[in-house]
Amino acid sequence: MVKSYPLDRIYEEIAFLGYYLHWGYEELMNMEHRERLRFCREVSGINDQMNQQTQGKNIFDVF
Repeated sequence: MVKSYPLDRIYEEIAFLGYYLHWGYEELMNMEHRERLRFCREVSGINDQMNQQTQGKNIFDVF
Protein backbone atom coordinates (compact mmCIF):
# COMPACT_ATOMS: atom_id res chain seq x y z
CA MET A 1 0.00 0.00 0.00
CA VAL A 2 1.34 3.42 -0.97
CA LYS A 3 0.76 6.25 1.46
CA SER A 4 -0.01 9.63 0.00
CA TYR A 5 0.77 12.99 1.49
CA PRO A 6 -2.24 14.39 3.39
CA LEU A 7 -4.20 16.84 1.27
CA ASP A 8 -4.77 19.18 4.22
CA ARG A 9 -1.02 19.46 4.70
CA ILE A 10 -0.48 20.36 1.03
CA TYR A 11 -3.04 23.16 1.33
CA GLU A 12 -1.32 24.44 4.47
CA GLU A 13 2.03 24.58 2.68
CA ILE A 14 0.54 26.31 -0.36
CA ALA A 15 -1.33 28.85 1.76
CA PHE A 16 1.78 29.56 3.84
CA LEU A 17 4.06 30.11 0.86
CA GLY A 18 1.43 31.95 -1.14
CA TYR A 19 0.89 34.34 1.77
CA TYR A 20 4.54 35.07 2.47
CA LEU A 21 6.07 34.81 -1.00
CA HIS A 22 3.07 35.77 -3.16
CA TRP A 23 3.59 32.79 -5.45
CA GLY A 24 0.66 31.41 -7.40
CA TYR A 25 -1.23 28.19 -6.83
CA GLU A 26 -0.05 26.47 -10.00
CA GLU A 27 3.59 27.36 -9.36
CA LEU A 28 3.39 25.95 -5.84
CA MET A 29 1.51 22.82 -6.88
CA ASN A 30 4.08 22.09 -9.60
CA MET A 31 6.91 22.08 -7.05
CA GLU A 32 8.27 18.83 -5.75
CA HIS A 33 7.10 18.18 -2.22
CA ARG A 34 10.62 18.33 -0.77
CA GLU A 35 11.31 21.66 -2.44
CA ARG A 36 8.04 23.15 -1.19
CA LEU A 37 8.72 21.88 2.30
CA ARG A 38 12.23 23.37 2.21
CA PHE A 39 10.80 26.79 1.34
CA CYS A 40 8.32 26.46 4.22
CA ARG A 41 11.21 25.76 6.61
CA GLU A 42 13.25 28.68 5.28
CA VAL A 43 10.39 31.17 5.58
CA SER A 44 9.60 29.89 9.08
CA GLY A 45 13.25 30.35 10.04
CA ILE A 46 13.24 33.93 8.78
CA ASN A 47 10.08 34.64 10.78
CA ASP A 48 11.60 33.13 13.93
CA GLN A 49 14.75 35.19 13.50
CA MET A 50 12.79 38.42 13.00
CA ASN A 51 10.66 37.69 16.06
CA GLN A 52 13.77 37.14 18.19
CA GLN A 53 15.37 40.34 16.97
CA THR A 54 12.32 42.46 17.69
CA GLN A 55 11.64 40.70 21.00
CA GLY A 56 7.91 41.08 20.56
CA LYS A 57 8.12 44.74 19.51
CA ASN A 58 6.24 45.91 16.48
CA ILE A 59 8.85 46.41 13.74
CA PHE A 60 6.75 49.27 12.34
CA ASP A 61 6.98 51.36 15.52
CA VAL A 62 9.26 54.31 14.86
CA PHE A 63 9.73 55.41 18.47
